[in-house]
Amino acid sequence: MNVVHLTDSPFFGGPERQMLGLCRTLPKSVRTTIVCFRDHASSVPFLEQLRTAGVSARTIGHSNPHFLGMIRDVAADLEREHAELLVCHGYKADVIGWFAARRVGIPVVAVSRGWTAHTSKVRAYEALDRRMLRRMDAVVCVSAGQAVKVARAGVRQDRLRVIHNSIDPTRFRAREATARAILEGFFAFPPSVIVVGVGRHSPEKGFDQLIDAASMMVGTEKRIGIVLIGDGPDRSSLEERVRKRALTSIIVFPGFRTDVDRLLPAADILAQSSHTEGLPNVVLDACAAGVPVVATDVGGTSEVIADGVNGFLVPARNASALAGRLTCLVHSPELRQQMGDRGRELVRARFSFARQAEEYQTLFAGLVPSARAVAPSPQFIAAAVPAQPAR
Repeated sequence: MNVVHLTDSPFFGGPERQMLGLCRTLPKSVRTTIVCFRDHASSVPFLEQLRTAGVSARTIGHSNPHFLGMIRDVAADLEREHAELLVCHGYKADVIGWFAARRVGIPVVAVSRGWTAHTSKVRAYEALDRRMLRRMDAVVCVSAGQAVKVARAGVRQDRLRVIHNSIDPTRFRAREATARAILEGFFAFPPSVIVVGVGRHSPEKGFDQLIDAASMMVGTEKRIGIVLIGDGPDRSSLEERVRKRALTSIIVFPGFRTDVDRLLPAADILAQSSHTEGLPNVVLDACAAGVPVVATDVGGTSEVIADGVNGFLVPARNASALAGRLTCLVHSPELRQQMGDRGRELVRARFSFARQAEEYQTLFAGLVPSARAVAPSPQFIAAAVPAQPAR
């Protein structure tokens, strides 16, 4: 079976780890190629990771806004590759990939990880994505929670598949003194309990709520420190929020880090404050690292975190509830240990790449024999592809 994955990958993050893990775990009988659009120079680390792992990978396609040119380029690549199936990751890949796959007459699958709606431009693209998902031969949702949203967007139930995100637990070592020292070194006065938040600094991640929760805790919890790892458009506003609340000694921003796998096991708690999620990779990471989680009950988070077992779930946009559960764990090292151990056991049992690869292989095998060449009408192309601006 010859499968091509198409992605508009901006960096080596959670979705890219999922693609890499799947490609490495599928049997050799499934030949996999990953194709990235060439718009992002920052996709180079992802391509390097793929090539190091022995996965065929390259960039292709015209740059925006040459949509028709990108469709032609991807279709030509699929023909050269003798592809039997195309798997699309993200709204740009969904739009371009659907037309390209239909042009060469192969089935096409979309992987739906969630929608953020954090800007008007993104909302417009996500509305287009919902329309394209209805036309896919199958849509893989990374959680049952995301599947509910995709069904509401009009995708037929018989085309929906829930295949959870997965984790490679071997990425995480036992807690290291040197890694703990790095976390403590972010603070002028090392705290006794370190809470870590990891993710893009953008509105949907809700880091403003975590800051507000910290301001509620600071009067009684002077032992805590919060490390917000990552970067993004909201970083400056988040830093200003910390300054206004006089929390600069408690909340630090080390920026984007390439050593999160090493640092996470050295943390005491992971805080995940998102307003929306598909299935958050960082929650799987924390569980694999043996770190208890306090997370908002959004998307598929509850499919990983059992409230009171391997972490706590709190309502989204509720800083008070977040503060309360964090405080509970701060005061109970025994509970932190128990929850961390249970989380590690859970991900090893339920969220392995071997299990994920089995489910994908079954899906692929069911689609390839039933491929049909269905050419999209010119009217639909005109309606679905945004007009190119005048030069």
